[in-house]
Amino acid sequence: MNKRQILYVTLFTSVLLSACSSRQAPAPVSSLNTNVKPYTSKVNITGDRYTVEKGDTLYSIAFSAKQDFRTLAKNNRIPAPYIIQPGQIITFKKPSVKKKKQKKYTRSSKKSTKETQKNNKKLKKELDQPKQREYVQKQTSKKVSNSNSMYDKRVHWSWPAKGKVTQRFSTKENGFKGLQIANKKGSPVLAAAKGTVVYAGNALRGYGNLIILKHNDDYLSAYAHNSKLLVKEKQDVKAGQKIAEVGNSDSEVTALRFEIRFRGQAVNPAKYLP
Repeated sequence: MNKRQILYVTLFTSVLLSACSSRQAPAPVSSLNTNVKPYTSKVNITGDRYTVEKGDTLYSIAFSAKQDFRTLAKNNRIPAPYIIQPGQIITFKKPSVKKKKQKKYTRSSKKSTKETQKNNKKLKKELDQPKQREYVQKQTSKKVSNSNSMYDKRVHWSWPAKGKVTQRFSTKENGFKGLQIANKKGSPVLAAAKGTVVYAGNALRGYGNLIILKHNDDYLSAYAHNSKLLVKEKQDVKAGQKIAEVGNSDSEVTALRFEIRFRGQAVNPAKYLP
């Protein structure tokens, strides 16, 4: 080896050593993103009070406590759109209401009673007239039509996933409160009806990666143990839209756990699905 070759080898070795010594951190690795929020704590309600953690929503807390979110909001004086903050205390007991003292029965109250009876007789005479009866009938028919229009806004349900139903709803106190639909991992999970995503995360103990949809003020639906969530909170979804993928998060089996809640209480989904 001549002097020139020795010089080239020396330069190459020095460059290689300097490159190795300058690396202070390992090479970056790729990570999978399943759109699930990494919470450090789980919603586990055991008493009559709960301290809000980061990522909690009033809907997820009400769902875990098996209460109607409206009742929970009312009892805790939380106005719509039901925004809560970490550290906030949520109570599950109704606030105490002081009873008003009953007024003693006096002569003045007797006089007011007689005046009320007199006004009622006068009102009855007016209602007996044909025009007044016609007016009352029209107002009553309007109320009936309005109630019918509200009934037309009922939820139209469809199956949230394909597969075999391996577990059904139980009426027992600690029984299974939904349907377990088994399928392979990655199979589509569909919205059983149109609604709004009010929760998407993994903070509820025993449900894994969970999505809760609000369909109206009475009905919520839940989709648990997913491998991947495809929607975000406050997002509107259509009936039949793919919102997640079947998985086994926080579960021993690969299956979708599907629940329907009516005013906070779990109901049998089989009675609603076609």
